[in-house]
Amino acid sequence: MVGMEDVIPSQIHKGSFMKKIEHKIIREWCKGCGICVEFCPKKVLQLDDEEKVVVRYPEKCTGCRVCEYRCPDLAIEVLVEKEDEKQAA
Repeated sequence: MVGMEDVIPSQIHKGSFMKKIEHKIIREWCKGCGICVEFCPKKVLQLDDEEKVVVRYPEKCTGCRVCEYRCPDLAIEVLVEKEDEKQAA
């Protein structure tokens, strides 16, 4: 069973920067409308068998936050942290 709140981390490299991206999903707030799934430009999200949003492909996420902005129930939060690769090493 999945917890009420899921945090799915991922990291992407963009130029000389690395982005750490986490999706915070509050499953009890998700009504399964699919708006976030449809608006995601990289098709990162899917609805599971309970009609709740899940992060299916976190490595594809660019951190644009379209899912967060479009969610009518505020069930998704995208946390983006940029860091210089030289500092991260």
